[in-house]
Amino acid sequence: MTIRVLLVDDQPLLRTGFRLILEAEPDITVVGQAGDGKGAQEQTRALLPDVVLMDIRMPGVDGIEATRRIVREAAPSAHVPKVLVLTTFDLDEYIVEALRSGASGFLLKDVPPDELVQAIRVVAAGDAIVAPSVTRRLLDRFATRLPSAHEQATPARLDRLTERELEVLRLIAKGMSNAEIAAKLVVSETTVKTHVGNVLTKLGLRDRVQAVVLAYETGLITPGAMP
Repeated sequence: MTIRVLLVDDQPLLRTGFRLILEAEPDITVVGQAGDGKGAQEQTRALLPDVVLMDIRMPGVDGIEATRRIVREAAPSAHVPKVLVLTTFDLDEYIVEALRSGASGFLLKDVPPDELVQAIRVVAAGDAIVAPSVTRRLLDRFATRLPSAHEQATPARLDRLTERELEVLRLIAKGMSNAEIAAKLVVSETTVKTHVGNVLTKLGLRDRVQAVVLAYETGLITPGAMP
């Protein structure tokens, strides 16, 4: 199956660079480009891409609003494109809002080519990407808002989880992959996938990206908790 990608960035050189990287892959094709959020929405509607690689800061309609519109418009249909947001360290304040808008993950703009390609494959398959390096920055940014360890009690919403599921949620929120979680807990990846599925179902979450946002909002992850 070929993954159809729409590139959205207001910088033509970046779009060209991404296109060269992606079209070198046998299973990925770039079906279109847009320079702003409005164009992204129009191109998504016309081209039906599998993945939209979305910049955040653009003139007119920005990437957050464009993501919100694309996800909302596609929700009732059979074809729901996945939005993969691009960010830079100085735009961390936008990331949580982008994820709340329905993005399936976020990457740094200087992501190595192989990681960009892999991220597109992951979100196209229905999973989500949480960049550990940006997760660490988010924790630093939110440190003053989060409760300290001695103040923190498990939020009522998380009481639905078993101790092992709560542990898995913490590791997800730290940006760990299923393989990394399996290695840390000394269990199989299949077992981890089962735990992740249970966490999402019990908490009514769409994917592991929403799980990360919930962990921040509830204070489940505290400053200094990153591995």
